[in-house]
Amino acid sequence: MVPQMQTSAAGALALLSEREPEIQEYALQSLNDLVDQCWAEVSEEITKIETLYESTSLSQSSRALAALIASKVYYSLQEYDDALTFALGAGDLFERERKARRSPEYVETIISKCIDTYIAKRIAMADPEDPNTDVKTVSSAIDQRLQAIIEGIFQADIEEGESKQALGVALESSRFDVIQRILARSPDAEILAYILSALTEHTVSHPHVHFREKVLRYLLGLFPSLSAPDYFSTTRILLLLNDAALASAFLKDLVESKMGEKQLIALQMAFDLVDSGNQEFLDQVKSQMPAPAEDATPDPYTKLRRVLTGEESVALYLEFLKRNNHVDMLILKNTKDALEARSSIYHSALSFANAYMHTGTTSDTFLRDSLEWLGRATNWSKFTATAALGLLHKGNLGRSMQILGPYLPPENGPSQSPFSEGGALFALGLIHANRGEAVKEYLKGILSSAGRDEVVQHGAALGLGVSGMASGAEDVYEELKAILFSDSAVAGEACGHAMGLVMLGTGNRKAFDEMLQYAHETQHEKIIRGMAMGMAFLFYGKQESANDVIDLLIKEKDPILRYGGVYTLALAYAGTSNNNAVRRVLHLAVSDTSDDVRRAAVTSLAFLLFKNPTQVPRVVQLLSESYNPHVRYGATLALGISCAGTGLQDAVELLEPMTKDPVDFVRQGAMIGLAMILVQRTAAGSPAVTSARALYTKVIADKHEDPMARFGATLAQGLIDAGGRNVTISLQSRAGGANMSAIVGMALFTQFWYWYPLAHCASLAFSPTAIIGVTGDLKVPKFEFVSQGKPSLFAYPSLTKPPTKETVEKVAAAVLSTTAKAKARAKTKEQEKAQDGDAMETDEKPVNALLELKEGEEVKADGNATPQPRKREPTSEKLANMSRVVPAQLPHIVFPSDRRFFPIRPVTGTARPVPARKPSKSRVPASATPPVNSAQYAGGGGIIVLIDRRPDEPVEYFEPDPEPAAAPAATTGMDVDAPAGPIEMEGAEAEMPAPFEYPFGEDT
Repeated sequence: MVPQMQTSAAGALALLSEREPEIQEYALQSLNDLVDQCWAEVSEEITKIETLYESTSLSQSSRALAALIASKVYYSLQEYDDALTFALGAGDLFERERKARRSPEYVETIISKCIDTYIAKRIAMADPEDPNTDVKTVSSAIDQRLQAIIEGIFQADIEEGESKQALGVALESSRFDVIQRILARSPDAEILAYILSALTEHTVSHPHVHFREKVLRYLLGLFPSLSAPDYFSTTRILLLLNDAALASAFLKDLVESKMGEKQLIALQMAFDLVDSGNQEFLDQVKSQMPAPAEDATPDPYTKLRRVLTGEESVALYLEFLKRNNHVDMLILKNTKDALEARSSIYHSALSFANAYMHTGTTSDTFLRDSLEWLGRATNWSKFTATAALGLLHKGNLGRSMQILGPYLPPENGPSQSPFSEGGALFALGLIHANRGEAVKEYLKGILSSAGRDEVVQHGAALGLGVSGMASGAEDVYEELKAILFSDSAVAGEACGHAMGLVMLGTGNRKAFDEMLQYAHETQHEKIIRGMAMGMAFLFYGKQESANDVIDLLIKEKDPILRYGGVYTLALAYAGTSNNNAVRRVLHLAVSDTSDDVRRAAVTSLAFLLFKNPTQVPRVVQLLSESYNPHVRYGATLALGISCAGTGLQDAVELLEPMTKDPVDFVRQGAMIGLAMILVQRTAAGSPAVTSARALYTKVIADKHEDPMARFGATLAQGLIDAGGRNVTISLQSRAGGANMSAIVGMALFTQFWYWYPLAHCASLAFSPTAIIGVTGDLKVPKFEFVSQGKPSLFAYPSLTKPPTKETVEKVAAAVLSTTAKAKARAKTKEQEKAQDGDAMETDEKPVNALLELKEGEEVKADGNATPQPRKREPTSEKLANMSRVVPAQLPHIVFPSDRRFFPIRPVTGTARPVPARKPSKSRVPASATPPVNSAQYAGGGGIIVLIDRRPDEPVEYFEPDPEPAAAPAATTGMDVDAPAGPIEMEGAEAEMPAPFEYPFGEDT
């Protein structure tokens, strides 16, 4: 006989009121079997069950059973905190429940709650790896029953081979001992890469600083000891630790190994360090290398020292940009014809567009062809136009003084043209951006010269800041401070920015106090604004260390200082996706009384979340529909900066409607944001590219459009074709970390809202997309590699076609109805005659019919035309060294194993799968839309050291491109298009072109 299933717990609940412990224990056992189905009924007697749990008359096992029943009831009531409390009281019974796989949903929920509670308690404590922390205090602060459950989870995951789950909890809760235990069992490359990815991409919510550093140092010893040593990940760790002594020790070990391949690895590591490191770090690494011999005899460290100066990388990228310049000059010409040159805003806009398009190409063809337009620049538009030369020749370190010589201030005597001279000084800083040791003394001397014009001081200060970024030079800081205290609004604003740039990321509290005090004392709004951004730069990357300063600034009464507080928060936590920081800026975005602060708060989301671009559209979706246009504008820049170069469809779908916003500056931001997202995207991969380009052309050509929108469209045209269509915009370095120079450049770019010349700083975020292979002798050989994708997916955009002359067509004559009827009758009569045999039938086709075949058709023997099959596009293509390789193309790059040259490190970086998004309405080929992830192509492309498998065979190297013919020269002026010195190419250098002078005219 089958026993009937109980449907009520009333009988067992009644037994709880009995006084005999045995009966109560029997009742609890019965209730444990019934509570999953009858929890609502049991919940009415929860007080009795809690009383039994606390009773001393029952055995320990019975009390634990009562706690387990109470926990299940509270779980069903969704009171998870109480459910966890009683689950901990159940002790071993809960562990048996988990192993027996009874009530799986209940067990999983309680375990999740255990993990969340444990992590929250560990985060709230002091860093366990901090030498000043008392370990006993940390361990005693957590409930031992909770600790036991967590230890059981760790043990079970390790035994079942679920190492990543255990590692995730260990990283979140700062359990270094668990990480050691797991890696001792399975120190394979995949597990190491998982830990490094979690720490570098900040998927760990709140890593303690000392714990993070200890884990990184532990990984540093494991990556080189793998069966296939991973020196690329080693480089990433060295950059994250920012330990120059450790980096130099690694490089020394590789160089002194006397093994050819390890010496090539040392060169590759040096190139990667230069790509992501700041000036101070590189100088320290270089200083710890053995000094060169007095007689300049080459030693094993000679090439390494050359690479660490950074000039080798700059020269290689400069040569790449010159060789592959694909600027569409007709776009610039049409824009120049559409915009009124006498308008300062339009003149500056075109200067920016030309500068962006030609960044690093050293090509001034447009300027040579537009001397009349250039001569109409006055005052600050002249400053902007001259500063644009710094972008054109960005990285041309060896010839910067020669190029800008005609525009720089005279060594003795007053300024002749202060706006041109100030712009030239700013241009000098942009050419030497983050590599400014060579021009520091010159700019400092110009700044300190007595009687200088404030415009010249403004340019010199900006040049010093951009070139001396993160150098920590106290003498430069003091010089800037002296100019600041002169209380000149124009010079003081630039000094505020420059002081922060020079002390970037130092967290210097003395400098902060001085800047804040002067911001309170001065009456100039421009100076306060410069101070606000300067203070933000001081605490770049400081995270928790900057919290006190952030609190102080955000509570200020002055909205400009609160604005600075928002940027301090954004830069301190740049790239971390820190939940508290995101929550805080979102609160400011909807609550602050100042529109400027609200706009800055929304924009700053880009700096916090750029490593997780797919999150940003979801975060800013509601903000993009805000009633406040400043919030909507901030959303456009947040989407553009964070999703730059990704072609992310979700972001495009949010921005496209905003290009029709009723407010002009929102339309401006939407067009700039679209250009950033779609840079280096093709129509095959992102259909929005075609419509975006057409939109820019339409807005610029419309004379009735608002100037702000036309300004934004012009900037967008420059950004989408930046660097001769050979650069992308990225806030992340190839090593997977935050690109300090790019982040700071974009933060300065957003200040063009107040000061147009700062828009030039967007160039600091331009990253060349190339594969440049160099040999161990730092020469560039000619060889080919394969791109396993259709060429159309990654091809350069087609050039704009010039307008064709319209031919006047003859208008058809009007036909009267009577005439038509007469013709119809005549035609009928002819047909009747033909049927009667008056007309001869024939199978021949007229000659004219054969001549009028459609293109692509051929004639068969019977005279019928058949269409020819269309030529199929190849599925791969060969690319030469020094070719453009866009980020989406990197996973398709292959170096055939039978070729002579092979890269020393992977070219494609570390691609990771990401969750698939819902299909969009737009029909895009699947092959053209690779998943978007900020670290997907980390480390891909760039400068790659090559292994030569056949060193005895002759090799052909790249020779410098011949110089273009010089334009007709005036008296003295600018030389253009000369290759930089440090790059080693075979062949004689071409002669320099004759100089000429731009006719800026006199200052007004």
